[in-house]
Amino acid sequence: MTIPHGMTPKSNIAQVISAYSKRLLGFIRKRVTTEADAEDILQDVFFKFLDNTQPIEQLTGWLFTVARNKITDKQRKKAYETLANAFDGDGENNQFDWKEILFDQENNPETAYLRSMFWEELSNALDELPPEQKQVFILHELDGISFKQIALLTGESVNTLISRKRYAVLHLRLRLRKLRDELLNY
Repeated sequence: MTIPHGMTPKSNIAQVISAYSKRLLGFIRKRVTTEADAEDILQDVFFKFLDNTQPIEQLTGWLFTVARNKITDKQRKKAYETLANAFDGDGENNQFDWKEILFDQENNPETAYLRSMFWEELSNALDELPPEQKQVFILHELDGISFKQIALLTGESVNTLISRKRYAVLHLRLRLRKLRDELLNY
């Protein structure tokens, strides 16, 4: 479906929502973990459609591309939040906060560099973990899969998975604390 020439998205919104909401919601549901997230993303897609002032040649492709981008943004934000929360609980009261780097909306070179250092250090630290700890940390924190679902996938008990993740977080906190200390003392 393309928007006829001279017709704005606002005058056509009811028709677009009716035609695309079911397919878009199904597409989004397959890629997120909760129904609430799927509905939020769908709403964001239609808000973006309303805010758009440029002509849209292929409406279907445009809507699904926006949905895919919104899903990626949501997953990235969720990963940043869970990682920042996991690494803030080290009990020290320093002036450095990973959230400031991970959530900084300004994409200046310094923040981009610090962010890349964080991800590189996290990747190296993850590689140091035993495979079982690494797996549960990635599945739970980065992929957003529940312990119950991981238990079904791996055949391990939920308590075992929680314990493995705890050891992984302790190791990762230590490694990221070293990076933080280097940055503070630089």
